[in-house]
Amino acid sequence: MKKIVLLLALLGLVQADEETARVVYDLTTSNMAKFEKNILKGIAVNKAHYEGNLKELEVAVVIHGGAYRFFVKNIKKSVFHTDLKLVEAYPELKKRIASIADTYDVTFLMCKAAMPKHKLKAENIVKFVTLVPNSTIGLIDKQNEGFAYIPVRD
Repeated sequence: MKKIVLLLALLGLVQADEETARVVYDLTTSNMAKFEKNILKGIAVNKAHYEGNLKELEVAVVIHGGAYRFFVKNIKKSVFHTDLKLVEAYPELKKRIASIADTYDVTFLMCKAAMPKHKLKAENIVKFVTLVPNSTIGLIDKQNEGFAYIPVRD
């Protein structure tokens, strides 16, 4: 009987090691440096950590508030065109965001409810972003799926 209990305990530990960690970033910042640090660089560092420990990290980002600006197809034709620093950096930034979405299989979810406030339509948003009814629903769904919550705010 002791052998069976020990075997079951060991199987439980092995299974726990194989579990995928999950994180959802609540992205509202309009600050480009904070966005780069927490999302672009942070996701890469966190993914590397988990891979180094033979685990996976599943990442989702819920976009709303000031963060819409990082996910438009054409920054110059958006309400964000007055942010000259962003306009200058955007071609390279847009490539980096697309690369992280593809390389690290990051799920980007955007709050559809506030898009009109920013004069945005679905066709104005980069293709790898999925629209959700609102940010609260996106965050609730991800947290109910076992994602840890990390806010990225101004």
